[in-house]
Amino acid sequence: MKIAVAGGTGTVGSLTVDSIREAGHEPVVLTRSNGVDLVTGNGLDPALVGVESIIDLVNVPTLSPREATTFFRAASGNLVASAARNGVRHVVLLSIVGIDRVPHGYYAGKVAQEEVVERSPVPWTILRATQFHEFAAQMFRQARFGPLHIAPRARIQPIAAREVAQRLTAIAIRDAQGRTHDLAGPREEKLDEMVRAYARTIGYRGWMPSISVPGGQMKGMRAGHVLPGPDAVHGSQTFAEWLGGR
Repeated sequence: MKIAVAGGTGTVGSLTVDSIREAGHEPVVLTRSNGVDLVTGNGLDPALVGVESIIDLVNVPTLSPREATTFFRAASGNLVASAARNGVRHVVLLSIVGIDRVPHGYYAGKVAQEEVVERSPVPWTILRATQFHEFAAQMFRQARFGPLHIAPRARIQPIAAREVAQRLTAIAIRDAQGRTHDLAGPREEKLDEMVRAYARTIGYRGWMPSISVPGGQMKGMRAGHVLPGPDAVHGSQTFAEWLGGR
């Protein structure tokens, strides 16, 4: 089976491409370097010839709700439209647990992206997952003021990106499910403690104060609104195990 991966070079995207190959299928990576521009739609139709399923992992590095919404409506909109024209039987979208409870910042864009897929004429599955273990590294790089790194407070239940990739592959080779069970890590963690633990593993020894970062998205994360519900499926690798294996 040919399975296209939009965003196939990112954190979970590259692992998904590997997982598709390991499962005996053929990945088709949709990138600008391969002649595909999701925002304009250029190159999409020829890239999807013979493709049976698409995994949508497109991403944009912004905290602006307007920028995120504009990007996801364009990129995922072009993707599902081309999928319909080319007879693709299944579109799989990776989303984030709790975004409808915290529809702020980047998450507002993900809500809009889900709406695009839900309106698609192609059968679809939406998998919401919690933040990846790599989220701690991302926060370490981004949450800083000059030389001072801060540790944002939040409640999350991080999942191994590899486990997300394997679940996406398993979904893509089956029939569409609509909204499927959320996927989460095995235990709840405190984000500020995760960021400090990551910093120690890379040799950073500076002071990292725990900060309640303002804004609706981070407020919702502190309140536990991005934690999984009781019907979620749980992965096995803890954050400590991921950190120890780096």
